[in-house]
Amino acid sequence: MKITRLNISCKNIVKQQEFYKDVLGLVILNSTLKSFELQLGYTILHFQKAESFTPYHIAFHIPDKEEEKALKWLKNKVKVLKYEDLEIIDFTGWDAKSLYFYDADMNIMEFISRRNFNGKSEESFSEKSILGISEIGLATEDIHEKYKFLSTNIGLEVFEGNFEKFCAIGDDEGLLIIINSKFKTWFPTGDKAYNSEFKIQLEHNEKEYNFQYRSQELEMIKPLSK
Repeated sequence: MKITRLNISCKNIVKQQEFYKDVLGLVILNSTLKSFELQLGYTILHFQKAESFTPYHIAFHIPDKEEEKALKWLKNKVKVLKYEDLEIIDFTGWDAKSLYFYDADMNIMEFISRRNFNGKSEESFSEKSILGISEIGLATEDIHEKYKFLSTNIGLEVFEGNFEKFCAIGDDEGLLIIINSKFKTWFPTGDKAYNSEFKIQLEHNEKEYNFQYRSQELEMIKPLSK
């Protein structure tokens, strides 16, 4: 599952643009008073100002075995979020390592290095090392209902978890991290998991799909505007 575009809400357009441009060094695209975009490898991340905003959890792919370089680069720019005093979290079952930070809207952002996704490792790490969006978090009160939609309409399968509290759906290339907001919070901070709305475009089995999560419901939509 390859996430090619993700549209999310934004609380403060100016502060978010400053964060991604001036702090992380990313190039801002298609900037207006109410929106802007980032080209993150093969993914476009679109921010749209919204009166009603709740934070997200989003993960970015980085190259294989570059988590130490990414940590050194990131610590010069932002505070790295720890889990049990660890700055790099080892997900042995996923053959991946991650580090976390907040952006200006207090979204929990993640760099994840997956051994089963990208085998390349560069000599240095920079903002240009981001390969694409790996994960988007989806908080709900009915995980099984969301799985049925994704399985029936797109053919996605369970990567890990169950339908009670936590279920990752997709594959090493891209995942929807679905949690039951009545029982779980976001890792690694314990922040409340809101039913934050988003629109997403993805490729799976050589087909393109577009859907949105709104009012705790998933629905297919027309292709997202470029």
